[in-house]
Amino acid sequence: MNDEKIRSFTDLNVWKEGHQLVIDIYKISQKFPKEEMFGLTSQMRRAAVSITSNVAEGFGRQSYREKAQFYYHSHGSLTELKNQIIIAKDIEYITEKSFNDLAGQANIVHQLLQGLIKKTKTFIR
Repeated sequence: MNDEKIRSFTDLNVWKEGHQLVIDIYKISQKFPKEEMFGLTSQMRRAAVSITSNVAEGFGRQSYREKAQFYYHSHGSLTELKNQIIIAKDIEYITEKSFNDLAGQANIVHQLLQGLIKKTKTFIR
């Protein structure tokens, strides 16, 4: 277990893993057809970025209630992205292997985010 103090949102494991997911989504969506630039490509990128952006914003909030609300928004964006990854697989924009890699990373983020939400809620009175 890492005993270093968390000083920034970038120290949070959920942000680190979410950031990797953002990078993965950007790289894989570069290969999507150009006509998808304002469709699925844009939606997937915005959903992925929203995950880490909401974690960052929640981290910066003062009250635990506000923090939890932003973490819930992050969770919603993650769920949206999971749906879009399935769509990308089903219309054959990504391979089964890419799907499994992205879904696996999304599940890591999901587990960490659930833990962060659960922990944050213990401080709400």
